[in-house]
Amino acid sequence: MNTLNELEKKINSELTTKINNSEIKHDQVYIEIDKEDLLDVILFLKTNRDTKFRQLIDITAVDYPELSQRFKLVYLLLSHEFNQRIIVSYSVNENEVINSLTSIFPSANWMEREVFDMYGINFKNHPDLRRILTDYGFEGHPLRKDFPLTGHTEVRYSEDEKKVVNEAVKLEQNYRNFDYESPWEGTKYIKELKDKNEKKN
Repeated sequence: MNTLNELEKKINSELTTKINNSEIKHDQVYIEIDKEDLLDVILFLKTNRDTKFRQLIDITAVDYPELSQRFKLVYLLLSHEFNQRIIVSYSVNENEVINSLTSIFPSANWMEREVFDMYGINFKNHPDLRRILTDYGFEGHPLRKDFPLTGHTEVRYSEDEKKVVNEAVKLEQNYRNFDYESPWEGTKYIKELKDKNEKKN
């Protein structure tokens, strides 16, 4: 495809019933679909001679906890031949299981594991769906908007037990009284020492 307008028209004409909305923004085509049509749309974008989106750049999600369809899944694809990018998205409920892209793009394996780990979104037919960034036994999903910013437990590696352990958070006293002043302006205790020395001399 020579232009983004031609690309958008081609996709809409070929996938008429599967495209809910399409637009061109930031030199990219954005299309919205239903989750049931994901595999058909991605397969078309990858194999059609006029599109050739043969590289999956990323898979991510956005959390909208106030909406009934809480998560928006976003797929970024690149066509090297036409030097064009396309962004495919759709919304899902919190506990929905969605199709894995690993049969079309094997590189989706780790990307989907990251989305599963960070947001708790499940993929069916995924060859190895387990956490990838957080540790074994980690509770919750860190990129959800309702994930607590501070907790009562911390995770650390124990040299004694030779494994990762969960334990209660302990804040050392010297961290509680941390001096936030700029080191270039000098901290208070250094200023006080300097003033005392100048008075003695």
